[in-house]
Amino acid sequence: MNALLFIALPYVALVLAIGVGIYRKLRKPYTYSSLSSEILENKRLFWGSVPFHYGITLILLAHLLAALFPSAAGWLLGGEIRRLVLELTGIALGIYTLFGLIVLIARRLVPKSLAQSVTSHMDGIVLFVLLVQVASGVGVAIFNRWGGVWYLHTAVPWFWSLAVLNPDTSTVDSLPALVKVHFVTGFVLILLFPFSRLVHLVMFPLQYLWRPYQVVIWNHRRATQGSVRREIAR
Repeated sequence: MNALLFIALPYVALVLAIGVGIYRKLRKPYTYSSLSSEILENKRLFWGSVPFHYGITLILLAHLLAALFPSAAGWLLGGEIRRLVLELTGIALGIYTLFGLIVLIARRLVPKSLAQSVTSHMDGIVLFVLLVQVASGVGVAIFNRWGGVWYLHTAVPWFWSLAVLNPDTSTVDSLPALVKVHFVTGFVLILLFPFSRLVHLVMFPLQYLWRPYQVVIWNHRRATQGSVRREIAR
């Protein structure tokens, strides 16, 4: 089972994410943008989208930087005060992200709401997996203390073994079930990536750097002048 979850699943997820993602970009490029629901319902979207996106971005950056620079991360976590500050910050960001995600899910569960009307079955699956992923991450941070330290000695070696095509699950085989759930749902999200609106994450608007300026003409002054003329005519 460990070989299936921690070797086969990561490779299958990555191959599909890259292969199907490129295919979708070439054959269906206009499906890469995420359908915005801001015009349908803005207030609850703000309270959900901002915490979720800022929180998840900072958490992913922390995971990525620790995996790329384990020595620097080990130094940061080596001091008791620094370790405590980073641990509390991670828990706060996790709760912040979870709050935003719950708001995003709740707004789509309102019966006959506009947000629900544009929610697909794939959106529901992705939101559910995201909820399990974020909630398990918060649970790990709270109940399995000093996760940043053991992350460097368990998950990071496993990640690098996958990267060099020499998979070794010995460092993650004996981890608690909640930690394993967190790892597995992370790769399930990668698996779902090319089939859902998550693909918009890789669409950076770099063309804006060299695109000509847009000329915007406001018509409110003309409309105001027209209304004044009508008043004078009366």
